[in-house]
Parts: sequence; structure tokens; C-alpha cells
Amino acid sequence: PRSFSAAELVRAAPAPLQPYLRLMRLHQPAGTWLLYLPCTWSIGLAAAPGCFPDWRMLSLFGVGAVLMRGAGCTINDMWDRDYDRQVARTASRPLAAGDISTFQSLVFLGGQLSLALCVLLCLNYYSIILGAASLSLVITYPLMKRITYWPQLVLGLTFNWGALLGWSAIKGSCEWSVCLPLYFAGVMWTLMYDTIYAHQDKRDDIMIGVKSTALHFKEDTKQWLSGFSLAMLLNLCVAGMNCNQTFPYYLAVAAVGAHLAHQIYTLDIDKPEDCWKKFASNRTVGILLFIGIVLGNL
Repeated sequence: PRSFSAAELVRAAPAPLQPYLRLMRLHQPAGTWLLYLPCTWSIGLAAAPGCFPDWRMLSLFGVGAVLMRGAGCTINDMWDRDYDRQVARTASRPLAAGDISTFQSLVFLGGQLSLALCVLLCLNYYSIILGAASLSLVITYPLMKRITYWPQLVLGLTFNWGALLGWSAIKGSCEWSVCLPLYFAGVMWTLMYDTIYAHQDKRDDIMIGVKSTALHFKEDTKQWLSGFSLAMLLNLCVAGMNCNQTFPYYLAVAAVGAHLAHQIYTLDIDKPEDCWKKFASNRTVGILLFIGIVLGNL
């Protein structure tokens, strides 16, 4: 019997399409959720008191998240195809496995970015400029693992751009007293979950010579994760206070804190399957906060 999941949908697609769907990681939607959720927080916080978030914007940003995450993965695999062949977990990726060529990937990337541009052009001028400014981060992030032990920081700056863009799409500009703490909270969150993710590949990363926060923190990982979590929670509180959020919001922040504490306490950094499980569970963190924002507004 087949289960209804993104992976099943990809497997059910016509065979010539499957490498492209896997290239954009449509079969692994956890990353798309982690890109989308900061957008929902920002859109939710920008809603008028007593009102639900703008469903049209939530839908538009959802489509944009799928396209931009797919484009980011395509760029990543084009940069990393030689590295991916040397890592067991990534050796089956379409470019590394030779299922599609670099030229085909480039054409596919152009298509994804063109569709993402169409989504961006549905927003106001301020948001169009702000959204376009993130493209340099999308392109350069995959190179960071060759240069610094902090590629997760660059990913955080990239993945949480929606915390700025969602607000500006609703309001026409950014309220920095809200958007910057929200953005910084998202960056801390990404540093946490992607450090956990990076522990899956640390042995292969040492062998092929790429860097990550997992290799930098080593056995001190849990202390660093605790610091990132605390910084995230503090910044969420600041963002909430600066836009007059109410009790349900802070209750959700407390629930997020409990979830993160459980992740850190039970994490086994030497078990890749546990690292993946903890990484993927961060979708729950983002959804909890979004629910708190909506209820706080109401």
C-alpha cells in the first residue's frame, strides 16, 4: 500500500521528470517548510489586530518557498557534484549520479528562477527590491563550506529572508524594530537545526575537506545549541513586544523553548538517524510559533 507523501508523489511522476523533482528536493519537503515558516511568522505578525493572516500572501510565499528552495538545491548540487559523489548520503543525487547533466540543471535552474521572479513581481516595489537582494546569498551559500566553519550562519541569513519580506509584502516596508529581532531569531534557529543536520556528514566532511559548525563545535555542540536557542527565544520576545503581541504568542514561544530543550537534551550527535529526526522535527517548532502568532492577533 502506498502512503501519501512527497516522496511517493515524486516516485509516481513520469520517469523523465523524477531527476528534476529530486534535484529540487521535492521528495524531502522538510527544507521547504524551514524556508517557508519564517515567512508565515512575518506575515502573521503584520496582520491587523483581530484579523487572520493574509491567505493570499501565505499562498504566494508558499509557492515562492518551493521554487526558491528548489533553485537553492539546484545551485548547491551544481557546485557540489564532485563532493556529493564521495558522500554516501548524497551520492545518489541526480547530478552526482549522472542522471542529468550540468547543462540540463542550468536550464532547469533558469526555469525555477523565472517562475520565482513571477511570484516576486506580484509584491510591492519595496518587496521586489528586498527579495532580489537575497539572490546573492542563494548563489554564494554553497561555497561557504569551502571557506569557513560557519556555513550554517550564511544559510541562516539566506533561509530567514522571508522574516523581512513577509512584513514588507503586507505593510509596504519593514518595521525594523520587529523585523530585525524576528530575522535574528530565525538565524539562530537555523544555526541550531543545521548544526544538528551537519553532524550526519561529519566523518565524510573531514575526509573530503569541507567545513561546518558541527566540526567546529565537536563535543561542545550542545552548549552552542543551547546558546542559539536562548538567543532565538529572547529575540522572539523582543519582536512580540515591539508589535504588541498578546499572551497566546508568549505561550507559543514557551512551547518552542520546551521543544528546543527536548531536542538538545535527547540529541545523539553520533547517530545520523537521530540527527535527521531532530532536524526534521523543527517543522513543529515553526508551526507552533505561527499558531501562537495567529491566536495572539485574534
